[in-house]
Amino acid sequence: MNKFFKSIVALGITSTLSINSVNAATYQVIDTSSSTTHKYTSAKAKNSNGLSVLSASNLFNYPVQFDLLSENDFSSIQKLAAASHEQDTLLGDIEDIDALTAGTPTANDFAWVIKYLQQADKVKSNVYQKIGGGNVLVNNGTENSVVNIFDQNLSNGKLSHSTTDIAYGITDDAWVYGSASAPYLPLSFTDSNEKSVTYWIRAFTSRGYVTLDNGNTIKEIIPTESQLGGESGLLNINDNHVGVGYVSTAVKQRVLDFIVDETGGCADPEVLKDVPFEMCVQRAIQTETEGAFTLEATKFTFDAQGNVTASESLGNLVTPNADDTRTFKSYAQAINNNGVAVGFAYGWAKGEVTEPATNEARSLYAVMYKDGQVFSFTKEPTKEFNSRAFDINDAGIAVGYVTKSINGNSRTKFYYIDTNSSDLTLVFPNDFFSGSSSIAKAINEQGLIVGEGEVETQNDSASNPRRRHGFLYDINSDTFTDLNKFLSCNSTYTIVQANGINESNEISATALVKVDRRDAYGELVKDTNGNQLTEDVIRAVTLKPIVGEIEDCSQVEEKIKRQGAGFGWLSLLLLPLVMFRRFKV
Repeated sequence: MNKFFKSIVALGITSTLSINSVNAATYQVIDTSSSTTHKYTSAKAKNSNGLSVLSASNLFNYPVQFDLLSENDFSSIQKLAAASHEQDTLLGDIEDIDALTAGTPTANDFAWVIKYLQQADKVKSNVYQKIGGGNVLVNNGTENSVVNIFDQNLSNGKLSHSTTDIAYGITDDAWVYGSASAPYLPLSFTDSNEKSVTYWIRAFTSRGYVTLDNGNTIKEIIPTESQLGGESGLLNINDNHVGVGYVSTAVKQRVLDFIVDETGGCADPEVLKDVPFEMCVQRAIQTETEGAFTLEATKFTFDAQGNVTASESLGNLVTPNADDTRTFKSYAQAINNNGVAVGFAYGWAKGEVTEPATNEARSLYAVMYKDGQVFSFTKEPTKEFNSRAFDINDAGIAVGYVTKSINGNSRTKFYYIDTNSSDLTLVFPNDFFSGSSSIAKAINEQGLIVGEGEVETQNDSASNPRRRHGFLYDINSDTFTDLNKFLSCNSTYTIVQANGINESNEISATALVKVDRRDAYGELVKDTNGNQLTEDVIRAVTLKPIVGEIEDCSQVEEKIKRQGAGFGWLSLLLLPLVMFRRFKV
């Protein structure tokens, strides 16, 4: 399950920190995740020995291979900066084009190189160096260490940092687990016009892993269907070393047919004159918007060395028409110590369908995997659609969210459900307000649920999303509280997300905080007068209960003003949701 640990410390919790009075205590922000390697961090999990796993993004001093950039690329970088710098609050126009083309740009110009690589690859897929999605950090209470999963060194002797590495948890015996991609590595190719092109190829898109020694040794979760790389993920491990996640079990037939097609596909000699076979295959996989692989929720049993000794498919919610060529997916997100798992899987939008059509309307629905069966939490799929289950405690209480239509708008609403009940009824507590979208991320054994939700009422949009805060909900007292209410009025932190809660009621959270600004190289930035500049970032923190009373902050000015649409932290706040892709969205 996604609790951080079941510690004996819980036995010694004083009455001021008990379930009945947690709302009468304040919380102290423990910030130990200041990073000199990454701009942003987000808390994921913490074990009983004080070790935490974090997600980190926006790597400083990115290992760009300038020797692979052409004169046209440098000209395009210059044009990008000229066209965009007036709208960018942090960067100016190109400062030294000669240094840039020599591969030694100023920090300002280096930042434009990163922006260019990110944008250029969207237009010309796989012919530019890849900028990775993030890294895994382990924090021991005082410092962070980067855990390398599958990345490899480039010709410059540095890791490619082209992978997307995710940690979903850390066990009491320090097993770090999650999923990660293979690195994009350069492949030189000469096309039919004798033009040399470098393509960036990776072996797989997602592979589950567990490491018992901070990345020195990586144990892979090999998918059932591993041709074309396959996919897998390890999303949770319980106290009995039983884990859950997913593996690929089949490849979409259309992709396989295209790869062996000799008339326009990857087996066509004319095609291979201008594109290497590996690149043709990779693009065939990438162009499948719904994914090239069928994925099934799977349970894994590990031995003491972290090796998988047994795996078991947990099944699917529905059986499609025999002629349905779409890929179907099911995921197991968490498992408690009693072996009950929860997650989500494709189901029919109309509910019970005995004879589904070839392309029967479908959506992902929250489910429970128990006693060899898959149970849906959704009774009215036309009203409660696109749902997820993220966590379950040993008492069998699961949490997640359901998408509903509220005042004509689709909103997510967090829920909890007693999986021991025969009717599996979802309970929707009141959250920030009726039109607020909320998500429950985790629950501990004391019935405390944490998550995040919208705190602003204005109409939201992709360019101007609503501000979000972390929350704590107490099932026993039916009490919902903005986590920021537990902090002192003069706190410099705004809690925007809560991902987990342990048995000492410590909350693993992500906060918005003002810090010394660093440039693209990771160096501190000062103004022309030598004064240190600051900026707002998101950072992983732990909220620790302390004895006290909630302060009345009604006379205190709001400590964080809402920023404009271009405020970078807001999109990064959504990064964990984006990175979790199929598992957390």
